[in-house]
Amino acid sequence: MSDTLKPVPTDVEIVERVNCFKGFYQLDRVRLRHELFAGGMGREISRELFVRHDAVCVLPYDPVRDEVVLIEQFRVGAMGKVANPWLIELVAGLIDKDEAPEEVAHREAQEEAGLVFKALWPMTRYFPSPGGSDEFVHLYLGQCSSVGAGGLHGLEEEGEDIRVKVWAFEDAMQAVRDGLIANAASIIALQWLALNRDEVRGLWS
Repeated sequence: MSDTLKPVPTDVEIVERVNCFKGFYQLDRVRLRHELFAGGMGREISRELFVRHDAVCVLPYDPVRDEVVLIEQFRVGAMGKVANPWLIELVAGLIDKDEAPEEVAHREAQEEAGLVFKALWPMTRYFPSPGGSDEFVHLYLGQCSSVGAGGLHGLEEEGEDIRVKVWAFEDAMQAVRDGLIANAASIIALQWLALNRDEVRGLWS
C-alpha cells in the first residue's frame, strides 16, 4: 500500500479568510482547499481558526536539590470541566513582536515566580490544538535555585494572582500520575525531564 501513496502533500489554496472577532485574541473563518494524500485537490472546506500569539512555557528546575518550581493560578477555560479551576502550571507567557522566546522565558520567570534562570534547555516545540488554533508553544527547562522560592507573584495590572510552590521532582511526577497536574505543557515538560533527568543533572550540577 505504501507504494501507492504520494509524497507528503504541500499545496493549500486559501479561497477566503475573514476576521470574525478581534480582541485580546482573534477568530478568523477560513475557506480553503488542500492537496490530498492520493493526489489532486480536495473539496472546499470551512474552518474557524483561533488566532493567538505563540507562547513560551518553562519548567524551573533545581538540579542540585532535584526540585521543580510550579505555579498555580485561575484559568477560565477550566471552569465547569474540573472541580477546581486553579491549575498547577509552568511559568509561561506570550511572545510579543520582536521578542525572542528566550527573552520571554527570563521575563516571565521574574514576573510570575521571582526566579532568575542560570541557563535554558530547549525541550521541544509543539502545536497544542492545531485543529482549530495556530498557537505554537516553545518549551524550555530553566536552571534555577529553588532555595527561598515561593509566595505570591504576578502583575496586578494584568490581573495575575499567582501562587508559587517548590515540589520535589518525584512529587510532581506523582501529581501527573494522579491527574492533579492536568495541562499539556506541564505534563510534557515533566515527562521530558523524567526521560532526561540524569543527563541534565550531570551537566547542570
